[in-house]
Amino acid sequence: MSKDVESFPIEVSQADLDDLRQRLRRTRWPEAEPVADWSQGIPLAYTQELCRYWADDYDWRRCESMLMGFGSSRAVLDGLGIHFLHVRSPEEGALPLVLTHGWPGSVVEFHKVIGPLADPVAHGGDASDAFHIVCPALPGFGFSDKPTETGWGVERIAAAWAELMARLGYQRYGAQGGDWGASVTTALAAIDAASLAGIHVNMAIAFPSSTEDLTVQEQDALEAMRHYDRWDSGYSKQQSTRPQTIGYGLVDSPSAQAAWIVEKFWSWTDCDGHPENVLSRDELLDNVSMYWLTRSGASAARIYWESFNRPNLAPVEVPSGVTRFPREIFRPSRRWVEGRFTDLRYWSEPERGGHFAAFEQPERFVEEVRTFFRLVR
Repeated sequence: MSKDVESFPIEVSQADLDDLRQRLRRTRWPEAEPVADWSQGIPLAYTQELCRYWADDYDWRRCESMLMGFGSSRAVLDGLGIHFLHVRSPEEGALPLVLTHGWPGSVVEFHKVIGPLADPVAHGGDASDAFHIVCPALPGFGFSDKPTETGWGVERIAAAWAELMARLGYQRYGAQGGDWGASVTTALAAIDAASLAGIHVNMAIAFPSSTEDLTVQEQDALEAMRHYDRWDSGYSKQQSTRPQTIGYGLVDSPSAQAAWIVEKFWSWTDCDGHPENVLSRDELLDNVSMYWLTRSGASAARIYWESFNRPNLAPVEVPSGVTRFPREIFRPSRRWVEGRFTDLRYWSEPERGGHFAAFEQPERFVEEVRTFFRLVR
């Protein structure tokens, strides 16, 4: 390990865990919603049930141990301490791969895919598909430091990731991401193209050059964008304009933090109406706890202030692969994607899956990543 990289023990204090339970038990609840579904937001009864479980039955130490098992490390990049998981494959020919999460996700999203990607033989796969895995927490998220100055948009984050991979001794590597991770990954393609074998994203941002002669699938994609704008984008408007304001509630109230995040897992997963149809209650709370225990509600929201209204839509010229899951937020067609990703080597449309692909559909996610990178190793 480089002298500029150090191990990072994850040790949340018992006082913080006790404080969490006390706050949950003192929650002042609103009245129930006057509808019989999630159309006004996460329902009161389920939120109370989830928070009761978080207070009485949830075991953070299990999650803490799991994360430590992946090689918890820290490096100072561009003046900011970045936490990352680092798993070296036992296979000599493994390709380094940086996996980047988004909001409201965390490094927890990847816990079911790190093992199969790093050690395919141990999971019934082929040694030739092995990766050395680097999984950083975005600035302001999880155990990464919180920026104290503006300017930490996706391009600066991508430059920090390029520095991290070089510091770890990885001269040639791949990159993968969804949500903000997809934006960081595509920015990385411009910043460090010479080092990249290729990139794979599961939320490609690409738009039509014309709205004429649209296919049925493209009409569906535009309708999904309209639905997002009308019914699903309130969080992004708040976080991209006034992240500090929403941050007070998110950092002070664990029930507010849980509701703010879990609603999106209902909306953005392929879950047939309930997030626990695809993710366990413990998995949902592992992710929420990463925000609560690190007091990241405001700092994580600021990536929207930095980059949401200034999207980078520059052409992506490195070898690329895109997987378009059917319940993704934005679902551009292949021809839209080809208009931006000029060296598109791989395109796939699985039958199931949503926004949090590695979390929801880990086996298919691993298959998609392996299949693309076989083309560019």
